[in-house]
Amino acid sequence: MMLFINNKEENKKWHGSVKGIVDAPIQKVWNIVSQTGRLQEWMPMIENCTNLAGEEGVPGYTRLVSGFMFPQKDQDRSWIKEILVFMDPSIHSYVYKMESSNIGLDGLLNSLQVVEYGDDPTLVEWTFDINPVEGVSEDYIVDYLGYIYRSCINRIEGAIKD
Repeated sequence: MMLFINNKEENKKWHGSVKGIVDAPIQKVWNIVSQTGRLQEWMPMIENCTNLAGEEGVPGYTRLVSGFMFPQKDQDRSWIKEILVFMDPSIHSYVYKMESSNIGLDGLLNSLQVVEYGDDPTLVEWTFDINPVEGVSEDYIVDYLGYIYRSCINRIEGAIKD
């Protein structure tokens, strides 16, 4: 009997996760993070978000996000076309996939879930999976995305109070 093990690096997804506690009830946190029209309140690097197709909250919904999420060599804005893969308000969770972009991270899956964490605080967990990116190290991508997502989580509480 022969056993074949596929351990090629190019088939391995890169994975990262960040978590943060927001001092607000879960429903207030969900109301901010689940609405496309409120992205700019907790994602300061986003300038515009345009609905392209479908109904928000329903898988297949597509949006175009632009701003200064990822520095561009020509000093132009980053843009990302995302499609909603999954959303379940009953468990306060969603998944978006980057369909195309000018940042080189096409195929990136972003999952966000909020969970009650005591009486009022809410735990926000943001995970991501991406195919390896040629010319960039896994540590760099995971650290960079982690930094961006952590800074967004840190702004949620302020967005709720505004």
